[in-house]
Amino acid sequence: MKKLAKETAIYGVSSIMGKFLNWMLVPLYTFTLENSSDYGVVVNLYAWTALLLVVLTYGMETGFFRFANKDKDNADKVYGNSLIAVGFTSLIFAAVCVVFSEYIATLMGYPEHSEYISMLGLVVAMDAFGAIPFAYLRFKSRPIKFASLKLLMIFVNIFFNIFFLVICPWLMIKAPATIDWFYNPHYGVGYVFVANVIQTVVVTLALIPEILKAKFQLDWSLLKQVLRYSLPLLVLGVAGIMNQTLDKIIFPYLISNPDLAKSELGIYGACFKISMVMMMFTQAFRYAYEPFIFAQHKDKNSNEAYADAMKYFVVFSYLIFLGMVFYLDVFKLLIHHDYWVGLKVVPIVLFSYIFQGVFFNLSLWYKLVDKTMYGAWFSVLGLVITLAINIIFVPIFSYIASAWAAFACYLIMMLVSYYVGQKHMPIKYDLKSIGLYTLVTVVLFFLSTLINTQNNMLNIVLKSMLMLIYLVLLTKRDFPLNKIPYLNRFIK
Repeated sequence: MKKLAKETAIYGVSSIMGKFLNWMLVPLYTFTLENSSDYGVVVNLYAWTALLLVVLTYGMETGFFRFANKDKDNADKVYGNSLIAVGFTSLIFAAVCVVFSEYIATLMGYPEHSEYISMLGLVVAMDAFGAIPFAYLRFKSRPIKFASLKLLMIFVNIFFNIFFLVICPWLMIKAPATIDWFYNPHYGVGYVFVANVIQTVVVTLALIPEILKAKFQLDWSLLKQVLRYSLPLLVLGVAGIMNQTLDKIIFPYLISNPDLAKSELGIYGACFKISMVMMMFTQAFRYAYEPFIFAQHKDKNSNEAYADAMKYFVVFSYLIFLGMVFYLDVFKLLIHHDYWVGLKVVPIVLFSYIFQGVFFNLSLWYKLVDKTMYGAWFSVLGLVITLAINIIFVPIFSYIASAWAAFACYLIMMLVSYYVGQKHMPIKYDLKSIGLYTLVTVVLFFLSTLINTQNNMLNIVLKSMLMLIYLVLLTKRDFPLNKIPYLNRFIK
């Protein structure tokens, strides 16, 4: 548990801090882009990017972990074959995007900006290839190097976003001759994608030393085994990412007015981003947990460790949830007031992220018993739910229906995975504690909705008292302060 917590914290530096910095780009976009429709373009195309990245990695990260841990003496060989496979498919994808960019852009509703497709095609291809070296760093338990490279990627992206969206417009007024030879003040949202290309190129170059450590000896027999294990995870991954991004991909086609659709999508995307603090924690945990479960599998106390990990994940997820909803009046200041109308989706989306994190925790059983097809079926079930709710209700209720679709999707996936998993790999989770924390969290949340005085400071004080109730429960019941390193020097 200490090792898992330590690596989760280090991975969290890159995941949580990195995503927090990316999260801070939302205010930049909402205040600098002309309107919510422009931000809707960003939301739509990045939803496609997330989906395509999963397709192009096709479960090879988890496949690499599985076979590298099976035979650690040949880990570099597994690494090399994984790089060959993903590199080959990524190269083909990038070529297709560049050659057919105009045709693809017309199909997606951006006929005047085919270069968006070329840029994002290159970004997705390089990111997919880079996913394997990043997985190698996790396998080698090098979280600091992993975090450093992830943060490099974030800082480069933020720098060029600020450069193109803030500095260049200022220079066009003060000293236009310095930048008018390359900068187009009317290109606007296009510079968001230019910054992404620069970021990806820089990080790919930084990964070259790790790439060169691979043994590039194609072994068809080994590669077939890895692919046989990984490809069912592609179905799981595609269905899983579509559960997260499908609403943003199909949203423009479900609202009859194209301009209104982009505007509503921009509002939804900005408010959805506020909820991503929960996803930051989930992803940091995932980076540490996936290598952890494979390494712990042969330990006689592994089931107890998995149960502990689940409980602490839930406990701290609820802490984040309460922190977000109690202080939403503060967080909303990060985005332009034109977007505040969509803030009602934040609690719904936060809970859907918690369910998603629990589902990921539960997924260990089918990964460890080599029944990954179950994960694919669970995700397909979630996808059907997401698709049905969006198609039926988005034309009526707009983005609020998309938020409830995510909630229903992950709730059902979580429950089904738990029920089936207990039959194949029984783990005695601490359901009593999890149930207690769930009940307390829901009660405190509903109490907070009743706090609505005219004095904002008083509202914050009252909600902070509710947060204190949860913290007291946490420290008294499961996380005593005298057990925490450093603090235990002062607390008996």
